Amino acid sequence: MTFWKAFILAAGLLSGLNTAVSSAEAGSFMPVAGRSTQPIGHYEFCQTHADECAKQTSYAGPVPLTRDVWSAIIDVNNAVNTMVTPMTDLEIWGREEVWSYPTAGVGDCEDYALEKRRMLINRGIPSSNLLMTVVRQKNGAGHAVLTVRTSHGDFVLDNLEARVLSWDQTDYVYLKRQSERHAGIWVSIEDGRDLLVGSLKQ
Repeated sequence: MTFWKAFILAAGLLSGLNTAVSSAEAGSFMPVAGRSTQPIGHYEFCQTHADECAKQTSYAGPVPLTRDVWSAIIDVNNAVNTMVTPMTDLEIWGREEVWSYPTAGVGDCEDYALEKRRMLINRGIPSSNLLMTVVRQKNGAGHAVLTVRTSHGDFVLDNLEARVLSWDQTDYVYLKRQSERHAGIWVSIEDGRDLLVGSLKQ
């Protein structure tokens, strides 16, 4: 782990943020490959929220990780993890794979991630850097998180983890995520860490 990552994770995830860290100390970015399949739940979500799944007219690159941006990430992650009660799609909707905002205060993993994405957009972070991501847990179960692309690497907002971690510091195998250039298109992730975390890639 680089000094930058260790400092962020150990220092209350906010108090020591140094916006002058050089680009040479930039964090880790997920290696993406070609186009992948769009999750059926996200496809159906896009049918009713077309503006959330549009092509980006321009992409300026990862959002600069300033003190204000990091504060927004931490605040939103904590707020959504606190205010939403976990329930499965089967319990809420009577069927599997329904992606929706947790408007009733309940939801499963992708609902947490969608709400965090919406709130961070409202806090001024470009939607092109807020990417829904599908991973595999150590027990083999599928899971969804939100990836935030920053100038210091890809960070993960997760309803199963209170901390905001760099993607490569989590125990997941990363499978695919939204493209930063088109929110309705998904790309595969060449994780390369599947043996280290004890899982098999999809």
